[in-house]
Amino acid sequence: MKKNIAILAGGDSSEFAVSLKSANAVANQLDKSKYNVFLVHIKGGEWTLMNDLNCGLIINKHDFSFQDNGQKTQFDCIVPMIHGAPAEDGKIQGYFDMLGIPYIGSGVMASALTFNKFYCNNFVRESGIIKIADSVIIRKNQSYSPEKIIERIGLPCFVKPSAGGSSFGVSKVKRIEDFRSAVESAFYESEEVVAEAFIEGQEIQCGMYKTADQSVRLPLVEIVSKNEFFDYQAKYDPKFSEEIIPARISDELTKTCQDLTEKLYNALNLKGIARMDFILKDHEFWFLEANTIPGMTNESLVPQMLRKAGLGFGETIEKLIEDRLKA
Repeated sequence: MKKNIAILAGGDSSEFAVSLKSANAVANQLDKSKYNVFLVHIKGGEWTLMNDLNCGLIINKHDFSFQDNGQKTQFDCIVPMIHGAPAEDGKIQGYFDMLGIPYIGSGVMASALTFNKFYCNNFVRESGIIKIADSVIIRKNQSYSPEKIIERIGLPCFVKPSAGGSSFGVSKVKRIEDFRSAVESAFYESEEVVAEAFIEGQEIQCGMYKTADQSVRLPLVEIVSKNEFFDYQAKYDPKFSEEIIPARISDELTKTCQDLTEKLYNALNLKGIARMDFILKDHEFWFLEANTIPGMTNESLVPQMLRKAGLGFGETIEKLIEDRLKA
């Protein structure tokens, strides 16, 4: 009997459109002879099906089911493809934990921790696994001194939402006069803003996934942005960046990066597919961030890593689904 799989799309952040693309890409890759695949559109309190045959049907939030022609359908496994709230921050995972419905990817605590850049940075710094840039947190309605912050972390620096993705609200600040406007821009995305020291070097990203019986490290990607940094435009318009795979670094450094990725994955208690972002400076890696629900469009970095490793995109997602169904 085919399992019912719900792929969550949308969400409440600026990454809404990216999430829809990721969810559709995953849905198109799953084997329809094995699964009944349903796209579930979540936006605030509106949870609806997006499939052609039952588009617009309302999801019952009491048990995450839907009714069609008097027949009730429930789901066997969830694939969260919402970038940002309410999935990358762990909220939706808590809901499914309460209902006892399995889902792929990281759980509540790991998602909440990694989604908040400042708290994640402090956790990683305390772990001693890897170097990490100095940073300062700025909260809404609290006074702060740009001069004191710049004195501590220097210029240029990055100002970014503490909770967010796809580089929305991120600024590279070169002049102290631009600091406050950068903070205000970041506040559109998050209640907390991080000002972080700039580390100059190669941007390297590494993905991996785990199941109960397998741990797979993926090839590294080197990011070369034609903009000031790997911003939204550079991420989603190929004219503004190069994504070089495998990264142009030695085999020894490649293994070091993959080792660090797995150590961080384990320390943060991540599950399923995750992607770690680093800066390589003077043969040493610095941690940037962890992504628990990375982009999964066909052009996104993790699918590129999978293809380079000779692994099928759809088959990998199916492995993760089957792993959760067996758990």
